[in-house]
Amino acid sequence: MKVVGIDIGGTAVKYALLSEEGTLLSTGEFPTCAEKGVENLFNNICKVIDKYNCSDLLGIAVSGTGQIDGSIGKVIGGNPIIPGWIGTNLVELLETKYGVRAVLENDVNCAALGEKWLGAGKDEENFVCLTIGTGIGGGIILNNDIFRGDTCVAGEFGHIQIVKNGVQCMCGKKGCYERYASATALVKMVKDATGKELNGKEIFELEKAGDTKIKEIVDTWIDYFTDGLSTIIYIFNPSLVVIGGGVTKQGDYLLDRINKSLDGKLGENYKKNLKIRFAQLGNNAGMLGAEYLLLKKMGRLA
Repeated sequence: MKVVGIDIGGTAVKYALLSEEGTLLSTGEFPTCAEKGVENLFNNICKVIDKYNCSDLLGIAVSGTGQIDGSIGKVIGGNPIIPGWIGTNLVELLETKYGVRAVLENDVNCAALGEKWLGAGKDEENFVCLTIGTGIGGGIILNNDIFRGDTCVAGEFGHIQIVKNGVQCMCGKKGCYERYASATALVKMVKDATGKELNGKEIFELEKAGDTKIKEIVDTWIDYFTDGLSTIIYIFNPSLVVIGGGVTKQGDYLLDRINKSLDGKLGENYKKNLKIRFAQLGNNAGMLGAEYLLLKKMGRLA
């Protein structure tokens, strides 16, 4: 049996035909064209499903941007990047049109589930997942399942306040974690200090080449990141934290520095069994996590 996996982002939609074991059989992507609204997005998603609508199609698994009630597959909040997205029950639309089971869950929750199923959190019953990108997202795995919270918006780690009366955030608060420790924040810190518009890869290349000013900025950024991370660890006391996002391509070079910065911010009992790992599934984590959720919903996974 096959599953169509879809990952809806603000700029691009990734998709794949997946085996029940999580093997990507065919992949592709198309621009979200967010400004054209939810109807255009739905039509483009349907074109993908129509292409893959085989006789052994088990279901449709969707990872999406925004605040989502994954129990019913409805978008309930978030930034209005895609006009009409908030309020859409995508699961209802897909199940009515195609007659197969479907799921929709928040992208970071899906990434956490993907890492739990086939990645850095495999065989772990409980862990915390953070993604570093435009903002900072969070997913919480408790007892082998995603923890959604009372109104399905748990894990918004990016909006923990780490600086009193700090930088204004889009959420309305000041001093939010993601305004200081996201990839966007790192790029802005470099631009403010040097006037250079650099991406994350270029920043780390300059640092490795011996640019002392860039190193100072990266050190500050890491310090902000571990400030927020230490708070999360004090709340959950996890044995594992999985970190995802493009910056993790730096590998042990960055991971070692995160561990070193974090070490002095935690009590001994919080460090005792703690492991920090970078995510392993890359851009496929969201689709794989959505598939995992679908298979669980259908009773095909324990």
